[in-house]
Amino acid sequence: MDIITLDEGKSEAVACVATIGFFDGVHCGHRHLIRQVTEEAARRSLPSLVVTFDRHPRQVLDSEYCPRMLTTFTERIQLLSQTDVDRCVVLPFNRRMASLTARDFMSEVLLKRLGVKVLVTGYDSRFGSGRSDGFDDYVGYGKDMGMEVLRGEPLVVGGVGVSSSVIRSLLCEGEVTMAARCLGYPYMLAGTVVAGERIGRRLGFPTANILPDDESQLIPASGVYAVKVSLPSAGRQLGGMMNIGMRPTFGGERMTLEVHVFGFSGDIYGQRMAVSFVSRLRGECKFRSGEELAARLAEDEAAARAVLGSVTGNG
Repeated sequence: MDIITLDEGKSEAVACVATIGFFDGVHCGHRHLIRQVTEEAARRSLPSLVVTFDRHPRQVLDSEYCPRMLTTFTERIQLLSQTDVDRCVVLPFNRRMASLTARDFMSEVLLKRLGVKVLVTGYDSRFGSGRSDGFDDYVGYGKDMGMEVLRGEPLVVGGVGVSSSVIRSLLCEGEVTMAARCLGYPYMLAGTVVAGERIGRRLGFPTANILPDDESQLIPASGVYAVKVSLPSAGRQLGGMMNIGMRPTFGGERMTLEVHVFGFSGDIYGQRMAVSFVSRLRGECKFRSGEELAARLAEDEAAARAVLGSVTGNG
């Protein structure tokens, strides 16, 4: 797949079948839509195109908006590159683009600069200044300018209509297993291992504290999770358990992301660690003592190993 960043005023006009969106997470619903685009393009003997943005539109429209993203920009582009689409154009989203009406965006950007002949929209997609226009409006505008507009079919998984907002809600509730079904892969956080207070080591469960790569990435609900861990120095994926929370037993005042990696020891400060969430084991609890917490952590480890063993065939 060719990835093109289309700067202001530049053109990459090639007759094509396209879809447009932010595609946070590039989840099953997105890939379902993109398949419809590539199939439609194949039927018409045209190349396929995905149009996306370098930042969330609300970050430009609302300076105080703090997005909770499922993926970083780099991860989003990497996931899009794994689809069968021919090209991906990244549009820098700015105030001028935000001011374009849906009609103007279709005419000036999609048609004139990108050559879109057929536009396949998401089933609930809205774009353009004010987001006041809908599918019927897009169809009408398209007829006026010689662009056919089709509505993509939605995807339902486990009775849930898949969308980025639904997946965010699931993660905020700790429902990482259902979120993975909707994403098509386990939700992942990546970051740098930084120094902590070594409380876990004193309890017999040494942990790696993670500073996420992107502060805007969504952190799942507080609690203890069974996870899979990728570390450069390990050379393979390892099992582990992760605690997200305030460490109430020790009077913590800030959220920490701590990972206990099974069967691994060594100095990993400064290394990059990626954590994939498999299952939530329990919520965050305040224990009466460090000894009581250590006993519960032993139970958590047994539960995490059992979960991971059922998924991978080994603990």
